Amino acid sequence: MPTHLTHLATCSPACTTRTWLSAPHPHLPILATACSDKTVRIYSLRDFRQLSTIGGGHKRSIRSCAWKGSTGSKGESVLATGSFDASAGIWRRWEDGRVSGDGRGEREGERDFTGGLAGGENGAEEEEEDEWRFAVILDGHDSEIKSLAFAPTAPLLATCSRDKSVWIWEELEGDNFETVAVLQEHGGDVKCVAWHPSEEVLASGSYDDDVRLWREDVDDWACCALLSGHEGTVWWVEFEGADGIYALGSQEELNEEQRVYVDARLKAGPRLISCSDDMTIRIWRRVPKEKPELPAGQIKTPSIWKNRDFEEEWVEEARLPQAHERPVYCVSWSRKTGRVASTGSDGKIVVYEEKWSRAAGVANGDGDGDVAMSGGGDAGPDMEDITAKKLKGSDGHKGGVTEWSVVAELENTHDVFEVNHVIWAPRADKGKRIEDEEVLVSTGDDGEVKIWTFDT
Repeated sequence: MPTHLTHLATCSPACTTRTWLSAPHPHLPILATACSDKTVRIYSLRDFRQLSTIGGGHKRSIRSCAWKGSTGSKGESVLATGSFDASAGIWRRWEDGRVSGDGRGEREGERDFTGGLAGGENGAEEEEEDEWRFAVILDGHDSEIKSLAFAPTAPLLATCSRDKSVWIWEELEGDNFETVAVLQEHGGDVKCVAWHPSEEVLASGSYDDDVRLWREDVDDWACCALLSGHEGTVWWVEFEGADGIYALGSQEELNEEQRVYVDARLKAGPRLISCSDDMTIRIWRRVPKEKPELPAGQIKTPSIWKNRDFEEEWVEEARLPQAHERPVYCVSWSRKTGRVASTGSDGKIVVYEEKWSRAAGVANGDGDGDVAMSGGGDAGPDMEDITAKKLKGSDGHKGGVTEWSVVAELENTHDVFEVNHVIWAPRADKGKRIEDEEVLVSTGDDGEVKIWTFDT
């Protein structure tokens, strides 16, 4: 079926300076946008109008912002901001009781939550700013903060900076945060951080062209995997959703090869996606370890130096079809459909889809020799060895059990300006057509935040 991207709306009013990134609220129909004018603008996803402006906490551009998930913050919205002034800020605001937990509150409730009438009508601006409480400033980085993220499974916040470090902060009671780790193994600016959806594992991408994975080992955080292969700055990393395997549709009618792949994917857990200055988008998969069984009655004693099971092996499972002609700045992995959207310096927005390969019936080189299994699992050690060799350095979208294809592509989405970020968000306006419909939100150097529908 033909697919295309359609411009739905542009959030109003636009920022007069560059917009870096937009973050949808975890359950309310609002959007936070990090701007170069030292503010975060809150827009409604119902009518795409500005609801409030958060400012006064930073001395330079706000480069990134992130919402804390719903867990542990019921009744309160918590927003973290990262700035070029080398600090991170935590902002808090109590939600109005009339806004329901799924974000479907009445317009009046949305008005109360955001502090004043939508669009910043008379007298609302001062009230709006008072209702967002600047709770705490986090200092420690020596240079610009480029990205930050709250962990979904623990009271942790990760920040990364031009100073080549990643910091992990633990949220305590009473607006207090404690530094629990300073990670300094990257050889260049750290551009992005992202948390695993179900484990306390952190991914980071850097100017040194590498992706690193971090995990706490006994009582200290350290690098547990190094993902090399990109030939340019890694601008963005992101994990797929915990249930990403189900984006391929019903699992009831699968052939044997597909079942092996599904089993391997479930054992490996969520994959990681990265994009780079080298114009490639790569998907990485963890290779599960076989854990030897201990003799009856024997208890494993952890090493005081390093857990032997700490290090992990990740392989490049796929490379998405190259559709960009200049550096790719951001990718977004839909938690609902499994589709991936990308954008970058060339101003394009591209949407990709993963499907069962038409060549999936050919395995282990029985065909033309160009087919590679995308998972090992129960296929045995020989299959796993063949898989690892074929995945590394290959165009993974060609052949294999699944394949990726471009299903929509649009040029000049922000006119002649670069697009810095794109993200999937739940659709909440009156034109919503189905229950789980999503829109794409893009932010660019023109200061605009644009909303796009993906149509089939």
